[in-house]
Amino acid sequence: MSRESDHRTLHNRVLAELGPAIAAGRYGPDHVFTLDGLVREYGVSRTVAREAVRVLESMRLVVSRPRTGVRVRPRSEWSVFDPQLIRWRLAGPGRLEQLRSLNGLRAAVEPPAAAAAARLASPRERAALAELERRMSDTGRRGDLEAFLELDIEFHRRILELSGNDMFAGLSGVVAEVLAGRTEHSLMPPTPRPEALCLHRHVASAIEGGLPQVAEAAMRAIVDEVVEALDGSQDLGPGGTDPGAQGSGGPTAAG
Repeated sequence: MSRESDHRTLHNRVLAELGPAIAAGRYGPDHVFTLDGLVREYGVSRTVAREAVRVLESMRLVVSRPRTGVRVRPRSEWSVFDPQLIRWRLAGPGRLEQLRSLNGLRAAVEPPAAAAAARLASPRERAALAELERRMSDTGRRGDLEAFLELDIEFHRRILELSGNDMFAGLSGVVAEVLAGRTEHSLMPPTPRPEALCLHRHVASAIEGGLPQVAEAAMRAIVDEVVEALDGSQDLGPGGTDPGAQGSGGPTAAG
């Protein structure tokens, strides 16, 4: 391993431990770290510790001041749309709270984005979206969750982009983290529910047919199904499994 690669590995290790700890609330607002303390705790150089702190500063998790150390910011000041921060929060004890918050955002954005896509997308773009949905449904029915997740993320990303709204399109990374987080943390069934696949088909068909109201209603039904499933869930047990997901309870919708 080169010196540069080793440097990056140490830097990533500090981030992989310290970032999730702050995101999970282990260190509350106004907790103060020092560079020397981080050097001792993680066994790294001051340069590595300083670079890790800079990344955390870019997410507004901490603020660094000369002679006062590195202070943890209140949650209200965090860059909550940062994909890495979303990933850390989804891996922590507040996973369901974070998912509910993110799905509330989806409910506000994705239905009008689908309606706009139905109005604005070109015939070629509409046909490509319909083909993407067919591929996604095929992989879902086969139980290939890894391939299904990739196509599901692409499906929602493409609709946000086809809306013609840069602000909507800019949230595609947030939606991707929601979908990936639900799969990674065992909040998806072995195969997507037929009802969810049907709703995705309705969205694609409505966009292909230039039906904004139908596209909006179908997308709202997709997001509402996920929100309702999460509202019926309890806090997650060890290992990231929802205690209510075994059997009839727990989130089971496809995003």
